[in-house]
Amino acid sequence: MRDYLLTLCVTAAVTYLLTGPVRKFAIATGAMPEIRARDVHREPTPRLGGIAMFFGLCAGLLVADHLQNLNSVFELSNEPRALLSGAALIWLIGVLDDKFELDALIKLGAQMISAGVMVMQGLTILWLPIPGVGTVALTQWQGTLLTVALVVLTINAVNFVDGLDGLAAGMVCIAAAAFFLYAYRIWFSYGIEAAAPATLFAAILMGMCLGFLPHNMHPARIFMGDSGSMLIGLILAASAISITGQVDPDALRIFEGSTKAATHAALPVFIPLVLPLTIIAIPMADLVLAIVRRTWKGQSPFAADRGHLHHRLLEIGHSHSRAVLIMYFWSALIAFGTLAYSVHSTSMWIVLAVVFLSAVGLVLLLLPRFTPRAPRWAEAVVPPRYRRRRVVVEPEPAAVLEEREPVPAGVNGATAIGHRSRFSDRSKAGARG
Repeated sequence: MRDYLLTLCVTAAVTYLLTGPVRKFAIATGAMPEIRARDVHREPTPRLGGIAMFFGLCAGLLVADHLQNLNSVFELSNEPRALLSGAALIWLIGVLDDKFELDALIKLGAQMISAGVMVMQGLTILWLPIPGVGTVALTQWQGTLLTVALVVLTINAVNFVDGLDGLAAGMVCIAAAAFFLYAYRIWFSYGIEAAAPATLFAAILMGMCLGFLPHNMHPARIFMGDSGSMLIGLILAASAISITGQVDPDALRIFEGSTKAATHAALPVFIPLVLPLTIIAIPMADLVLAIVRRTWKGQSPFAADRGHLHHRLLEIGHSHSRAVLIMYFWSALIAFGTLAYSVHSTSMWIVLAVVFLSAVGLVLLLLPRFTPRAPRWAEAVVPPRYRRRRVVVEPEPAAVLEEREPVPAGVNGATAIGHRSRFSDRSKAGARG
């Protein structure tokens, strides 16, 4: 664990320190596109933050290669080299897109080629543990197609959710943290060396996101752009592919043999293996909804709009920061809820905790629909929007008070009637005031 933490810290430090110079470089090269209709920010902001994240990836892999406990990952597996090759290609396409706005089909082709490069170097899905059936070995073509599809879906899911300051980096960091805990448990608890590459990828991905987030939180000083969003999406997909396609479920030794009944009984353990995209369920749901919405309107699935989940949160009435935190909350609930259920599926407390937190999330989600007011005694410690509005009566000008005639004694002021000229003079005085 110490070596993984060291790798994470080095990756985060390199990414953080390089983001400032990269921002100046982006401004100097004009990588500051004009504000589009679907954008939320109001001022042109430089992109190319993915450059710092890519060099953070390189630094993390370099440090891990020189650590005694992690050096075996590079000696026994070709997956780190496969990841670096695919990441370099997708990162280069992302940099060009941040500067020149490439066509969507060109980026889609680049994503498929990057996935193919990783497949050619051994980072592919070899088999799938299917509940109720057992471990199913895949042919070369089946594994290649499934790997490419998984990479493309994950990259676009992360890219689609990159619409608010700090949203994509934070959600991917949460997903990587959950995936790191699961992969580390398989590697350390069960002694399966094949899970070490996925654990390393997840640690480096966390470092990249943590190093970039201080510069990207609202108000963001720099955006990661497609060079960053496609990069972290590819790394997240590579982690899922590595632990899904390379780790033999029979090696976990948690059930007898690999029969249908045993596989079905071990369903909670297979959840992160069979459904690795549960850790990014929110971005994936956003991707599916965007495709359905645009196709229903007769538009291209790659056409940009303001119908994403984060846009809807802003339309409901959430502030920028609160919308991001709500997305963080739901991502963490799904990711760590799935992780906890895979470890202790028989515990009812986990299910109850997930249900309770889901209810809390729904309350936070619908908070702008009502305006709660704090009691008088608590108004000093709550934000101003929760305080009761006080009606402030402004004093009338002195000139108006001087022009008023005194009310005769014994006459009720509310029904007192004087000369009609008094009302006309008062209206004139009010007009002057």
